[in-house]
Amino acid sequence: MSKKVKHILKIILPLLLGVFLVWYSLKSVPLPKIIAYWKASNKSWILLGVFLGLLSHLSRAYRWRFQLEPMGHKIKFGNSVMAVFATYLINYTIPRAGEVARASILTNYEGVPFEKGFGTIVAERIADLIVMLSIICITLFLEFDFIYNFLIEKFNPVKIFIALTLLSVMAILFMLYIKKSNSKIALKIKTFVSGLIEGALSIFKMKKKWAFVFHTLFIWSMYVLMFYVTSLAIEDLQGISTGAVLIGFIAASFSIAASNGGIGTYPVAIFLAFSIFGISEDPSYAFGWIMWASQTLMIILCGGISLVYLPIYNRKKRHSLE
Repeated sequence: MSKKVKHILKIILPLLLGVFLVWYSLKSVPLPKIIAYWKASNKSWILLGVFLGLLSHLSRAYRWRFQLEPMGHKIKFGNSVMAVFATYLINYTIPRAGEVARASILTNYEGVPFEKGFGTIVAERIADLIVMLSIICITLFLEFDFIYNFLIEKFNPVKIFIALTLLSVMAILFMLYIKKSNSKIALKIKTFVSGLIEGALSIFKMKKKWAFVFHTLFIWSMYVLMFYVTSLAIEDLQGISTGAVLIGFIAASFSIAASNGGIGTYPVAIFLAFSIFGISEDPSYAFGWIMWASQTLMIILCGGISLVYLPIYNRKKRHSLE
């Protein structure tokens, strides 16, 4: 398969998945019902959720400066903010293209070499991945009894034990193979893991490492909080458990990577997560659509303004440093 075909498939397949899941979710809960939930929702909680989402993006833009300063690049906060919003907006069209555009914006308006800017973006993604894995571990710890009982109830315990044992053995054998193998795939995996470790450790070599750590935790706290407060807008979700919020948030986060910006996948992921806790289909889908639509509208608005205003903001000193 040629590189061109692979590139086209990377763009088309997530879009097709998103379109299919949009149809599937609207087939399960018709649009008039979702609109009815929207009309009955408490708009104050939705607006608060959007505000918290906005704070997380501003914090991400501010955090980025900590990574660039040791390289001798003190970028304007305005450029950092607009580059971050442009990233999110562009990712709705072509997956991962936003990260390339974000590094390019710095190159064009701040004179930061592309490879350096892109390297900092990769490093921050590693930090985000570590926090996401930490949230998953915390959720498993807090909800261990519930998850364990759910699995026991739904699946045969002997089969679960056999499956876990087989997975563990396969994982060990796979790691041993990767460690000794020199195949292209093995080398790519080793390079990725090595970069993951190096990127994680590099955080603690920063001049403002604790400020970076604070903003990283703040960003993800805002993500979880905006998810929770938006759920309060739906009357049927009042009193939702912490476990449902965390598992719903994790499922929704992974859904964003499955299609462009979570188009179609976001409400389906939330429904599947909430169904574990016996939450009915209608409010689950409605919340998923309201949550996704409110955050997406904010990204479209801020991202669109950023793309238009960037050249105006930098018209006098395009490559000047702050």
